Amino acid sequence: MKRPALRRTPGARAPLLLTVPALLAVAFLMLPLVGILARTSWGELGTHLTAEPTTQALRLSLLVSLWALGLSLLFGVPLAWLLARVPFPGKAFVRSLVLLPMVLPPTVGGVALLLAFGRRGLLGPWLEDTFGITLPFHTSGAVLAATFVAMPFLVISLEGALGGLRPRYEETAASLGASPVRVFLTVTLPMVAPGLIAGAALTWARALGEFGATITFAGNLPGTTQTLPLQVYLLLQESPEAATSVSLLLLAIAMIVLIALRGRWTGTPGDHRDRPAPRPEEPTGTAPDVLPEPPAYVREKAPQERWPLHADVTGFTRLALTADSGTTIAVVGPNGAGKTTLLRALLGLTPRAHARLRLGDTDVTALPPHRRGVAWVPQDGALFPHLSALSNTAYGLRTHGVPRAEARREAQSWLDRLGVGHLAHRKPGQLSGGQAQRVALARALAARPRLLLLDEPLAALDQTTRAHVRHTLRRHLAEFGGVCLIVTHDPVEAVSLADRVLVLDDGRVLQDEPPAEVTRHPRSPWVARMLGRNAWPGTATADGLQLAGGGRLVVAEPLAPGTEALAVIAPEAVSVHREKPTGSPRNIWPGTVREITSGGSRLRLLITSDRAPDLVAEITPQAAAELHIADGAEVWTGVKATEVTVVPL
Repeated sequence: MKRPALRRTPGARAPLLLTVPALLAVAFLMLPLVGILARTSWGELGTHLTAEPTTQALRLSLLVSLWALGLSLLFGVPLAWLLARVPFPGKAFVRSLVLLPMVLPPTVGGVALLLAFGRRGLLGPWLEDTFGITLPFHTSGAVLAATFVAMPFLVISLEGALGGLRPRYEETAASLGASPVRVFLTVTLPMVAPGLIAGAALTWARALGEFGATITFAGNLPGTTQTLPLQVYLLLQESPEAATSVSLLLLAIAMIVLIALRGRWTGTPGDHRDRPAPRPEEPTGTAPDVLPEPPAYVREKAPQERWPLHADVTGFTRLALTADSGTTIAVVGPNGAGKTTLLRALLGLTPRAHARLRLGDTDVTALPPHRRGVAWVPQDGALFPHLSALSNTAYGLRTHGVPRAEARREAQSWLDRLGVGHLAHRKPGQLSGGQAQRVALARALAARPRLLLLDEPLAALDQTTRAHVRHTLRRHLAEFGGVCLIVTHDPVEAVSLADRVLVLDDGRVLQDEPPAEVTRHPRSPWVARMLGRNAWPGTATADGLQLAGGGRLVVAEPLAPGTEALAVIAPEAVSVHREKPTGSPRNIWPGTVREITSGGSRLRLLITSDRAPDLVAEITPQAAAELHIADGAEVWTGVKATEVTVVPL
């Protein structure tokens, strides 16, 4: 089959002014390599490479480079983590020290090492007198020189990978009970493995080719410090053909390393390009998830310990929170209200707020996050991409010392309860959004937490999948023996899942009441609008409300004059007319239709007016057709005084 010819898109051709210098740069880089290939005595290549001095230098180079790689990993990995994760004074200076060997002439580096570790250096006499260690003109000196010039490649590569890794994975692991060291070994390192492998390979290749610092600091002693690059230097004077052959060997090693790294160990942390495709019968995306009935052995409620909550939070978010065990609290409020800050304060993960936290009879305020018994499910679930759904779910159990087999059995039980047990072998990249959210919830519940924190756990799901997962979540929260806090912007979630609704604004509590009360009498304009109602702040007068945005509103039950209040008007209580009404409405304004949206079986109209704040009205499609409602239409709106609810602020 003939392939169609590729067509260049307009503007795809590179400008000649840039192409010519680029080609000259490529030629400049290629010419020295071509020179080595052209001057190599191919017939004598085997003889040159198998000569005793060359093989001896090669063995020494491998020994030195591997030791340098080991030392770089031992010291460079913690240093990269420190630079990427910990803010401290002088961080820019430390990073400059790391980069310095990369820009410093190697011979200058050798002189610096000699002045530091030589027999007359700063530490040399002490090392020799105390431990009998002499670094110059010794193999250990060659290792030290190679480590000095090569370790920055590992540190910089790994720091970049760590910087691209979202801390949310590590914080989630800590909330599941993993200590900082365990988090580093089981989550951080596996997720930055591409950067670590790339840095290690570059470090080894740079150590293998080190010359200047080695000859200056360690000398050029055959069998002791004479590595392969130093052997090339000597052969240039004695046998240029042999020097070319050995140079070709070093060139080949370097090219093999670079080709192996090209595109294979690059990419952001957790980016796995070779994921198996999901099964056709269970596609990922927005397809609704079917919740299978859990097996009989997991339908019985396991006995739960009870963990009531008491927290005093100070800082940006300031509140006192008390809840009995088994309580679910929905935390709502506008962006920046302090909702996530509250959760992170309870976790002990933010300096913006501090929580004095008591769970049951235990004060966990002074405990680190991994010992608090507070499990967190962030908005994206933060499933560890290198672990299967089963291993993810068993992670918290393993951190608490549960034997592997038992942890996997219990993890499988939780996955079965949430209807995803058949997906236990899959990696997170093979799960749909709803499936991943259920695995994340199973992982949190399996960790046996005392407090469960869910940060918008259903926000990324489509409406159908969200309904399924919400049903599952409600069923299993009923069995949870602690307190659950759910941050949400969805009024359906707040009403259907929560026993209480906690309304925050600017870090303060505006309302903490049952969902029904919040729905009837919202005390925040944001909450009222979240519930689909019109919310107008103002100041109470003798017969109604002086609106903050201008205009007056007559109400049936006015508050004491001067009281700051919020008028709440349901959209269905707003009447829409093409002519000025003459009936009973006490509040009438002219306006213009600016937006029409569909809301189920009704239409929602956004109406603007110079006499009142923007108003949302709901009418039927039939009424809209009869009134000839269209975008830009001039209308009159009316609201009866009895349809206005006034809530003091």
